[in-house]
Amino acid sequence: MENKGSDEVEKLKTKFLSVWHNVKYSWALKPKTSFSRNSPVLLLGKCYHFKAEATDEESPTEASVEDLVMGDVDAFRRDFASRVWLTYREEFSPLPGSTLTSDCGWGCMLRAGQMMLAQGLMLHFLGRDWTWSEALTLQPLDTETWTTTAAKRLVASLEASLQGVPGPSVRSSSPQAQALSLGSAEEADAHLKEMYHRTLVSWFGDSPSTPLGLHRLVRLGLTMGKQAGDWYGPAVVAHILKKAVEEAMDPGLACITAYVSQDCTVYSADVVDCHRAPRAERTSDETPDAPTLPQNDQPAHASTLPESRAVIILVPVRLGGEKTNPEYFDFAKSILSLEYCIGIIGGKPKQACYFVGFQDDSLIYMDPHYCQSFVDVSTSDFPLQSYHCPSPKKMPFSKMDPSCTVGFYSRSVQDYERISQELSKLLQPSAKEKYPAFTFVQGHGRDYDLSAGLTPEKREWPFIRDPRRTVTTVGDFVLL
Repeated sequence: MENKGSDEVEKLKTKFLSVWHNVKYSWALKPKTSFSRNSPVLLLGKCYHFKAEATDEESPTEASVEDLVMGDVDAFRRDFASRVWLTYREEFSPLPGSTLTSDCGWGCMLRAGQMMLAQGLMLHFLGRDWTWSEALTLQPLDTETWTTTAAKRLVASLEASLQGVPGPSVRSSSPQAQALSLGSAEEADAHLKEMYHRTLVSWFGDSPSTPLGLHRLVRLGLTMGKQAGDWYGPAVVAHILKKAVEEAMDPGLACITAYVSQDCTVYSADVVDCHRAPRAERTSDETPDAPTLPQNDQPAHASTLPESRAVIILVPVRLGGEKTNPEYFDFAKSILSLEYCIGIIGGKPKQACYFVGFQDDSLIYMDPHYCQSFVDVSTSDFPLQSYHCPSPKKMPFSKMDPSCTVGFYSRSVQDYERISQELSKLLQPSAKEKYPAFTFVQGHGRDYDLSAGLTPEKREWPFIRDPRRTVTTVGDFVLL
């Protein structure tokens, strides 16, 4: 009887904690994000202008995206809302090595990393110009919407706890009409891309079976000494993402891999090897085949380049000491202005964000700090709305934490050669900067390796500890 009573108390505590997290991370009472009408907005290489011919001299120079109706506002909203948004979730199966059924309060960096990886996959399978057809139908994340939602879930959860019955479950929205009239190549292509959009999102579902989901990332984190509930830094997450992509068993992911730079250095020969080395073939009975894109579409699929892979390049960097050095602000802007950039994961201290653009001296980011319910992505018609965010947020560059990871997408060896040349020019330090944020070096990393005697497990950066070098560690980085 005592054990039964203790179990009920623990369940009640868990439910109250879940409700608290939902209220805390509901974005309630937070103001709308304001954008200037007079300055361009950069979003992952795309430039948008909100300014139109002035009809009222006294009209405000700033307004929220929801209030702006002129210029390229709709195009920006459609583009932003089409990015995959991954946030805190609750009520999923326990994470590996723990009893946790939610990542509220600690999993934001993992979610930010998932969003950056998702953007790389979108570039690969859908192309940068793709946008979701329902992007403009999403409800704005304003105070009324989220406060009402939080209040309803609070009441429902408390009632369920007191009555001893499960709380409200997520119901899948009615499936979209599948009987499309494929009378033209454009319609067939749009339908196929929408299928791939859904497949891509499902790879990040919160289930032990999904290749890039939270359960998989936490399991890989255990091999690096990280437990579910721990704080994950941007460099550690980069290595976790790399392993997740490399070890993914879904045949749809066999045409892409990941590379993580070593000590802020990208070794070109290693990246080229990643492009050329074929992935181990996946058997068709391991997981259902994902839909393939037509060969005449811009994004390349493994079927069109059987002996080549695309590479997602992840570069952990530190842009200053305790605070971000203002000299790196222009660098961050230049990086986010490139179409092959897949964003930056970082944020404020102990509060991760996924940076996707900027306006003037403010970063535009996607925020994972909202707690949503588990969605079963194994169903063919699971709802996609909670995986897309209609409301961008902004943060001054001055508040950006110096520890971050920058991501790039390279489709082929030729693409990488162009990218490395462009970035090498961009990375040239100014008169005030003594060192670039990172560098490109010819050759393999092993050619410059000072820790060749270490075991493979200990050699993986950022866990290198070479006794011949005196270093001071800050966060995830080794400062020389």
